[in-house]
Amino acid sequence: MLFAVIPAGGSGTRLWPLSRAGHPKFLHPLTGTAASLLQATVQRLAPLTTPERTLVVTGVSHATAVARQLTALPEENILVEPSPRDSCAAIALAAAVIARREPRAVMGSFAADHLIADPDGYVDTVRRAVEGAERGLLMTVGIKPTRPETGYGYLQCGEGVGDGPIRTVEEFKEKPAYDVAVSYLESGRYLWNASMFVWRVDVFLAELARQQPELHAGLDRIAEVWQTPAREEVLGEVWPTLPKISVDYAVMEGAAVAGLVGTVPGDFGWNDVGDFHTLGDVLPADPDGNVVVGAEAAEEKPGVLLRDSGGLVVVPQSGRLVAALGVRDLIVVDTPDAVLVCPRDRAQDVKKLVDDLKRRGDDGYV
Repeated sequence: MLFAVIPAGGSGTRLWPLSRAGHPKFLHPLTGTAASLLQATVQRLAPLTTPERTLVVTGVSHATAVARQLTALPEENILVEPSPRDSCAAIALAAAVIARREPRAVMGSFAADHLIADPDGYVDTVRRAVEGAERGLLMTVGIKPTRPETGYGYLQCGEGVGDGPIRTVEEFKEKPAYDVAVSYLESGRYLWNASMFVWRVDVFLAELARQQPELHAGLDRIAEVWQTPAREEVLGEVWPTLPKISVDYAVMEGAAVAGLVGTVPGDFGWNDVGDFHTLGDVLPADPDGNVVVGAEAAEEKPGVLLRDSGGLVVVPQSGRLVAALGVRDLIVVDTPDAVLVCPRDRAQDVKKLVDDLKRRGDDGYV
């Protein structure tokens, strides 16, 4: 049975001021239901694993909230990293801890902040990826592209592996220009890289040792004492020295060149909820195209009053009434200490406001 690993980090700066460093987006109910993104991720993985084989890697400031939301998980399955060291350290820590329990276990890494429209299709795709992992491949779940998206990385697919849908990955291609993205889409040889990974822990750790020996040595030292009283001391000593690098750059790109990476295409309504505009596209809207986060339609939310307005994304979080008249295609986020208003087509730029706040020293708003 699969070990499911959920890296739960980052502050989701494009979803500011809803998402903050102390309460990031994966802890919020942005799924159209009462479940947070993190809870929805665990629920989605339930057909593939058990709470005892589900691990979350998160930061010190989020560990208590994660435990509160995931009461079925054993306490020891919440791995707390002392500081952010990017995705490779987080995922490899989980792999090293799992390897101590089951040296040839298959693990999957799934982000805590994705939305999936077709959970059954998702489960079927992951099961195919497990088949590839059992063959000794480092597997990715690639997303079948639906448009020439320039904001995603791409997987360049090669030959098929066996009789099923598994294909080799020849190269990782970073965010392309629009005309290049169009050519990728038309070729049928490229998938979006959604950073979902499935592999045998022994295969992954061997490749980590080959490409990132310093990172591997540090994590091996931490894993060795993970179940002992020396954990905090060794973690505090070794963790800050680990290279800060994503697993894509640290392992997967080099492994693809070596012919060790496979992929299985997924077409299950994937969305990474990167900004408020995207959230407005995937959550239920009223007849005028308005989305109120936390309600099926605007009129069902007492804290929102909309008139002659369309295409709005409204996030009422302060307890105040949010009213809009005669406006279109705006994002309105109302929290107790900050209000955001911007056009939907500038949603990606919300991150710049967070950068400005940091430069001004207004860290209390971040």
